Amino acid sequence: MSAVWRAARAAVRRRRLQTTVIGIVVGLSSVLIVVGLALMAATFGPFDQAYTQQQGAHLVASFDSGKATDAALAGSAHRSGVSAAAGPFGQAAVEVTMDPDQPPIVMTVVGRDKPDTAVDKLYVWRGRWVTGPGEIVINAEPDADVPSRLDTVTLDNGRTVKVVGFAYSVSRSAQAWVASEEMEALHPTAEQMLYRFTAAATGAEIGAGQAAVTAGMPAGALLGTQSYLTLRANAELSAGIFVPFLMIFGCFGLVVAVLIVANVISGAVVAGLRHIGVLKALGFTPNQVMAVYLTMVLLPTVAAAVLGTFLGNLLAMTVLSSAFFESYGAGAFHVAPWITITALLGVPVLVGLTALLSSVRARRLSAVEAISAGSAPRRGRGLRVQRRLGGTRLPRAVSLGAGLPLARPARSALTAAAVLLGVAGVTVAIGLSGSVTAYVDADSRADAVQVEVRPARGGPALGDQADESMLRALPGAERVVARKELIMRRIGGTEPTRVRFYRGSDAGFEMLRGRWPAAAGEVAVSRRFLTQSGLALGDTFTLDRDGKRLSARVVGEVLMGAVDPVLSNWATLTQMAPGSRADGYEVKLATGADDAAYAAAVKAADPGLDARPKRVPGSVLVAIYSTITLLTLLLGAVAALGVFNTVVLNVRERRRELGTLKSIGMTPRQVVLMMVTSMAALGLAGGLAGVPIGVVFQRYAMYAIARAAQIVIPEHMLDLYSVPVVVLLVLAGAVIAAAGAFLPSRSAARLTIADALRTE
Repeated sequence: MSAVWRAARAAVRRRRLQTTVIGIVVGLSSVLIVVGLALMAATFGPFDQAYTQQQGAHLVASFDSGKATDAALAGSAHRSGVSAAAGPFGQAAVEVTMDPDQPPIVMTVVGRDKPDTAVDKLYVWRGRWVTGPGEIVINAEPDADVPSRLDTVTLDNGRTVKVVGFAYSVSRSAQAWVASEEMEALHPTAEQMLYRFTAAATGAEIGAGQAAVTAGMPAGALLGTQSYLTLRANAELSAGIFVPFLMIFGCFGLVVAVLIVANVISGAVVAGLRHIGVLKALGFTPNQVMAVYLTMVLLPTVAAAVLGTFLGNLLAMTVLSSAFFESYGAGAFHVAPWITITALLGVPVLVGLTALLSSVRARRLSAVEAISAGSAPRRGRGLRVQRRLGGTRLPRAVSLGAGLPLARPARSALTAAAVLLGVAGVTVAIGLSGSVTAYVDADSRADAVQVEVRPARGGPALGDQADESMLRALPGAERVVARKELIMRRIGGTEPTRVRFYRGSDAGFEMLRGRWPAAAGEVAVSRRFLTQSGLALGDTFTLDRDGKRLSARVVGEVLMGAVDPVLSNWATLTQMAPGSRADGYEVKLATGADDAAYAAAVKAADPGLDARPKRVPGSVLVAIYSTITLLTLLLGAVAALGVFNTVVLNVRERRRELGTLKSIGMTPRQVVLMMVTSMAALGLAGGLAGVPIGVVFQRYAMYAIARAAQIVIPEHMLDLYSVPVVVLLVLAGAVIAAAGAFLPSRSAARLTIADALRTE
């Protein structure tokens, strides 16, 4: 065994380039495997992980404090099926003024003296928790874009309180929290209880838990509830946007890693056939020879797998934490132990099996056969192609290079497959980013609304029609549309519905089916609204506002990612709320107009109006772009390394042939051209096959996103590949291959004739 160990160590030291290539490829492959598995695992469970970490409430219940006593509420925590409870906490609907220039907003405020209760542990991500009266904590998602100067807010009782922190409740239990003493001053009429149940996987189990905690209470004591299943369903809709492309890139990464590892290791064994013959001539048994090669490839493999797994963990935690998990308040994402174990054990096992299979043939060869196979170049398979191309006007270096891949068809096939997947990954990345950008722009109406105008505190100085005329007359305005929004209730539904009324125009919404509402009672809605309400184009539903009902007929489906608002016209508003004035205006600017200058002009013309340039939300785009860019770079790097390894092996096997070519006049530049051409041909083939595969996967991903998010993606947002883009993508395969081949080709070009022809 000592002889095997010494021979293996000597081989590692002597073949430093090969050892380095094995280490780099295995390390990057381990990174890809960890990130790929982490991506696939991350598509299931950010919300559940956050809910478990923060002990989220399965049921948030509000009780009438005049009908349910504190003793009865405290006793409900010990009912059958309740695993944990928190409360009662005073709760009130409070008008909160956060900006003196804006009207107050109604917020659900709860009195809690500490954030880490048994249920619904709050994540305080900025500042601190309240310590007494005069302080308030605002509920906001981690790292949300909150006003930097939000120091104080004014409550509807006239008290000004200090904002001491921002916290996040995964249970959505409140919009703000104050100390118990402060809540007493607000005279709450409701008490909040938070429950976790032993069984809460279905609506029936949540209902059973609710029945248990409310048993024996007076009629009307329970004012309202919120089930965590509703929050989970909404979270899954958001996560559904990321699942398809995470799965695609994760699978691409895994397959490319396996292909490259198999290519590198099998090539290392084949390139060492002469060394195997020498070992056999020295008296090594076939099993000892196999042990030498397994040890030789496993030494750098184990070290690289450990390092690559560590780096993969860091990369996965960084990307997924910032892109997905922190938005749920779950903090940092942690790679599951099974993923780390799979990479640490799976990569060496894969390498060992590949080396074992590749060395079985060498094990059966005699010493003479092995030395002969390792010394003589294998030209027959590519010679015919080289001869045919030699009769053309192509440069001789190009015609010779085009036939080289056929000498080792299995190795070339693995290399081409890796390039193919790299090109497919780039194709998917370009298509996904373009489609998502187009959808977000259409959903936010980036081309239709550049400035939003709303009444400031105190109200506009001019009348409704006068304000609209003034906005149209200001320099830069191309179109001005007045709007009014009301909160209504859909009969048969439990959640409030926002209904937005427009005067005189469709305001730039993209119509998918049907038409824009024209007559009173007509509405246009999103696909998600139709899906969740079970309606279809042409159906009618009823909206209620303060006892006044509207029979709404769906005449159009608009491109919109949210459930609401329901869109209608001014004639419908006149029917529901006669005499209402607009509560906002949407302005489309002419090409080249400055939105900030227009907003300043609005303020100068009517100080009672607040005009602000509209900003397209970028969090989703940033998450998608950062992940796509990272994975595309990794795929391209690993594919280029596979090409690098193939060229290194080809140069090693063809040293004598290169020496012969140099002896008859081939220049170093022609050697580089020949070797780069051989790989560029494989890359071009991979590009030709990879582009259609990428297009298919891009369309699959977008259709899957649409189904998961309950939206519609128009066909024009999918067909984004123009002829120049397709040509560049095909050439990308050749570029990846040429980049991987360049360095080892230069090394071959520097090889002298004497070194090439001498006996190794």
